[in-house]
Amino acid sequence: MSHAMVRCPSSAILIAMLIAPYIRTKMTELGKSSVLESIVGKDFLPRGSGIVTRRPLVLQLHRIDEGREYAEFLHLPRKKFTDFALVRKEIQDETDRETGRTKQISSVPIHLSIYSPNVVNLTLIDLPGLTKVAVEGQPDSIVADIENMVRSFIEKPNCIILAISPANQDLATSDAIKIAREVDPKGERTFGVLTKIDLMDKGTDAVAILEGKSYRLQYPWVGVVNRSQADINKNVDMIAARRREREYFATSPDYKHLAQRMGSEYLGKMLSKHLESVIKSRIPGLQSLVGKTIAELEAELSRLGKPVAADAGLYMIMEICRGFDQIYKEHLDGVRPGGERIYNVFDNQLPAALKRLQFDKQLSMENVRKLITEADGYQPHLIAPEQGYRRLIESSLVSIRGPAEAAVDAVHGILKELVHKAIRETAELRQYPTLRSELPDGGFLPKLPQDVEKGGNPTHSIFDRYNDIYLRRIGSNVLAYVNMLKELSNLLNEDPAVMERRAALAKLAGVVPKRPI
Repeated sequence: MSHAMVRCPSSAILIAMLIAPYIRTKMTELGKSSVLESIVGKDFLPRGSGIVTRRPLVLQLHRIDEGREYAEFLHLPRKKFTDFALVRKEIQDETDRETGRTKQISSVPIHLSIYSPNVVNLTLIDLPGLTKVAVEGQPDSIVADIENMVRSFIEKPNCIILAISPANQDLATSDAIKIAREVDPKGERTFGVLTKIDLMDKGTDAVAILEGKSYRLQYPWVGVVNRSQADINKNVDMIAARRREREYFATSPDYKHLAQRMGSEYLGKMLSKHLESVIKSRIPGLQSLVGKTIAELEAELSRLGKPVAADAGLYMIMEICRGFDQIYKEHLDGVRPGGERIYNVFDNQLPAALKRLQFDKQLSMENVRKLITEADGYQPHLIAPEQGYRRLIESSLVSIRGPAEAAVDAVHGILKELVHKAIRETAELRQYPTLRSELPDGGFLPKLPQDVEKGGNPTHSIFDRYNDIYLRRIGSNVLAYVNMLKELSNLLNEDPAVMERRAALAKLAGVVPKRPI
């Protein structure tokens, strides 16, 4: 059986991971919990046989200058634990709340923060221990489930693996070393820790490993001496345990030349120092990332625009109208596509339709003679009467009415399409979905004569319809113009999603420094 501790991704999180087969009759403690508690300097982790850690435990260590040590759980905000026996109980209770009083596991983490003047600033994650067999009450997939959870952390290239193995067992069979070499074959991110050095058989030692002569890693191995089960049963505190650990390495004939880099205190300081070096090496990249993030936030804030003040509705509507009008004119003037379609209607479509009309028959000499004769009435005129010509012109106008109206309808349809397109392209309208949807259909745009006819109001004369259209033009009547702007300003309801996003970006902009650190 063996253990491992890993440190992970961009925030250099330390992760404690147990890699051990489960033995039904008895499970030998190999030191993972003791190593973690030695780094913290407190007894707070649940202990027992089988898989004790059934949920990831995110442990954040915060060094304080002075004051009483205490702990806080994320799921119990503002509640401070000064009795670490209660911390152990709460870890167990919170585990049971998620998994029940069973042997099931869960990937939902428990978040715990410990504040103490005796710790270094680190973040540790204690993962469920690897097992090789499923026991009663566990699914057959438990072995693969736990291994997949563990690998999801240590396979990340930014993770640092701290492989913990007992010195009184052959490292060739260490699961911690095995899995570390699988994911880190070059050993570039693997640290090694040897436990149970004081329990090795007489005549054997771990000097060759600790000196890097065998099972060499890129970083030197660290040896630790944890409390025995008898010490735990006698409630030997961490201060006494650390003192005895220092004395062991300082007085041991085999290890006294290595004493300065042995022990749990050195291990914690080494991890903290390594964390500092990792952070320093990544500062240039972080500066670039922060600068890029600030630029992206500012660009998105600029795109979303500012919220409209209560007394600025009319001004905002006028600004939006100016922006829309500019884009609409650009479509008509050729700056943007669309205007050429109107030209095509009058230059190609309408002339082609007129050429298909049978004017030769309508303007034939026989038809002209007939209309003039009918206009003479009961007495012939020396000069052809005007009434005959009028009838001839009116009949011709009736013939071209169909193609003319078709051309007007086509142009009107193009103009409507350009209106919708200009609305979509007006950036100021994007944050006001109500206004954007009402503009094309809300009667704010003037209607052409055929629109009025299609609306079922044939009693109006052409003059009345034209006069009505003219009066509805923007700016033709000051009072109507102001009333229309007021009506439009009532539609300035921002998209809730835009408002939430702007608030989130403003909050981020408040915590992200303007200049990279």
